[in-house]
Amino acid sequence: MDLVSAWVAAFLTLAIYSFLYKDNPLYRFAESLFVGLSLGYEIGIVLHRTIIPNLFQKLAADPGRNWYLVIGGVLGIMLYLRYVQRVSFLGRWALAVYMGYFVGVELMQRLHGDVLPQVKDTMLPLLPLSLASVQNLLVLVGVLSVLVYFYFSRPHTGILRPVSRLGIWFIMVCFGASFGYTVMARISLLVGRLTFLVDDWVRPTLAAILG
Repeated sequence: MDLVSAWVAAFLTLAIYSFLYKDNPLYRFAESLFVGLSLGYEIGIVLHRTIIPNLFQKLAADPGRNWYLVIGGVLGIMLYLRYVQRVSFLGRWALAVYMGYFVGVELMQRLHGDVLPQVKDTMLPLLPLSLASVQNLLVLVGVLSVLVYFYFSRPHTGILRPVSRLGIWFIMVCFGASFGYTVMARISLLVGRLTFLVDDWVRPTLAAILG
């Protein structure tokens, strides 16, 4: 059974990689299978780890104390009413509530997780001179120059022009580092799949054939 599973996994892996040559039925089959399985698995995870324990079980355990959960359940059902033409507007109401709540929560998380730490990192000491102070100066110059680049209330002329150009360099370095990190992560996934094909598919298959 392990060898059969390896053959199935190897077939699907090669079917996905066949897109590197051109679009073909094998790739579309593997893609559709992956999307369908991922969606079904996600639905099962959400049902058994979120909806049932956080809604139905809490309501069954103490409905008087957890009555407010009914509001969330009703809003969730209303999201699916967008497929019923006569009452589709109710789906927009639920979506508006969800988006408003999410934006409010996400705004505070971004503020405390991204904005405030970046502001704090631009207020580090620059003296006495050391490697750490040079790094602090580099962060300060990068943040200010990038902010100037995105300052569109005045034309980038005079002193604003070289500062904004410096901001472009910092942005390009950031994009390049992010792209390089992404490429390395994808290469790691590729190496993992190639290792699987060799160690878990080719070698066991040859061992089973040759004895």
